[in-house]
Amino acid sequence: MCSIFGVEGKTVPEKKLRACFDRTISRGPDMSRFIEIPRGYLGFHRLAIMGLTAEGMQPFEMDGSYVVCNGELYGFRPLRQRLIDEGFPIRSASDCEILLPLYQESGVEMFKTRDAEFALILYDAEQDKLIAARDPIGIRPLYYGYTGEGGIAFASEPKNLMGLCAAIMPFPPGHYWVDGEFVRYADPSHVDQFTMKDEDHVCQKLRRLLIDGVQKRLDADAPVGFLLSGGLDSSLVCAIARKLLDKPIRTFAIGMDVDAIDLKYARMVADYIGSDHTEVIITERDVLEALPKVVELLGTWDITTIRASIGMYLVCRYIHENTDIRVLLTGEISDELFGYKYTDFAPSAAAFQEEAEKRVRELHMYDVLRADRCISVNSLEARVPFGDLKFVRYAMSIDPELKMNRQGVAAKPSMLPATVSGVTGNCQSLRDCHPHMGKYLIRRAFADDHILPDEILWRQKAAFSDAVGHSMVSDLKALAERTYTDAEFAEKAAIYDYRRPFTKESLLYRELFERYYPGQARMIADFWMPNRSWPGCDVDDPSARVLSNYGASGV
Repeated sequence: MCSIFGVEGKTVPEKKLRACFDRTISRGPDMSRFIEIPRGYLGFHRLAIMGLTAEGMQPFEMDGSYVVCNGELYGFRPLRQRLIDEGFPIRSASDCEILLPLYQESGVEMFKTRDAEFALILYDAEQDKLIAARDPIGIRPLYYGYTGEGGIAFASEPKNLMGLCAAIMPFPPGHYWVDGEFVRYADPSHVDQFTMKDEDHVCQKLRRLLIDGVQKRLDADAPVGFLLSGGLDSSLVCAIARKLLDKPIRTFAIGMDVDAIDLKYARMVADYIGSDHTEVIITERDVLEALPKVVELLGTWDITTIRASIGMYLVCRYIHENTDIRVLLTGEISDELFGYKYTDFAPSAAAFQEEAEKRVRELHMYDVLRADRCISVNSLEARVPFGDLKFVRYAMSIDPELKMNRQGVAAKPSMLPATVSGVTGNCQSLRDCHPHMGKYLIRRAFADDHILPDEILWRQKAAFSDAVGHSMVSDLKALAERTYTDAEFAEKAAIYDYRRPFTKESLLYRELFERYYPGQARMIADFWMPNRSWPGCDVDDPSARVLSNYGASGV
């Protein structure tokens, strides 16, 4: 990851702007630069991933125009060579240096055609204007706010804008800002019509697109590692990468010292694919000591995000302190596309699709935010193959009738291995047993590859915060109970008009949030919770553990 910063106008003292910008130097500890431009200021903290020499340092400049970008432009090498052949002055091996030539060719239209994860701020010298933009899913972070003098400021994290802007908001994904307006250029969550291909064709294409998504994200000039929970998504990413690279990869898993669920499954995957595997064991003390830091680095009060971030932050801290790895591939974004445990209760295919659209649009405030902050604060870069734009667009175009979980009816009688957690009955094969279990299409897409054990490929989902160990969430709840009496909870929760805390745990997180980001609660849309309007989902805790269909997920 890197950190970018830009301010339109010159009424705020430069010294104050530099101090705000330096709050995120951990995102880019290698080099820093802060410059004055005709319209204001630009700043860049660099984490060198592509083009490791000093020539790859930003801001890049061409004909008086400048750009700072935190991003990865996939497939950039042929483009770079074309631009060099056409005479553009490209001096580094950085992917982001091609942005100014591309902008000179096509202007803001270039955002529509880029296969990239990015947040950028660009100064157009010819038109003397500032432009900002963010990728369609919001995988790379960007925030904005207005300074007291009427100018606008952009930054990678909200902490950069605290004390500079009265109200801080996330820059909307799939938009660019120019001439004072936000313009949507892409919305991968929505499709006008569904593909009418059959299941065989859908699975073949999903397989091909996910493999392509992993392959793109292996391109780095710095060492690459993998987060491996032992769940379906991260296990697939690791197995695909191992096959593509044809050499051992480095995998990392984390779990509580008393009741870790994920560790045994991660170890099973690591043994199967032959990875260089590391287990990180944490304790109750580790969890509680990390909590304030996690809330501060996240900039959220959401229960689910905070719970799931503690394990991720701690494993990434271990990687930063003990390895030379700079890039981490993760398994985020599959759930939003193919369903959570709670979407088993979707009353119709239309409701399932509507929920998926909502989750994809809001990803940047929840799982994507978690992955970015926990990884970047440890001077690492996150790459998310399930967030590949072609993969997301295709997954959202699949008829939701195919994606819905109809689990429970065995298609054929047979003999099923008793070792497969959460799958019961007599079937000819695992795929026959549950033709519509959660994420069935992805499971079936890779069933014939045998790159994972069947026990993993057909394992029921367990939420990450639970799978690190049920005791972790219990420890957090116990801390909240010790912090507030019932009367104190009622009194303190009533203070908040926006997204009022509804449990002692949520109040604890909200008060920590307000310590670091006073008055900025609207940066997050709502609590990440199951759709409470659906039967079976009217719950007071976001954990899948409270749902009736959790079953064998957590064992």
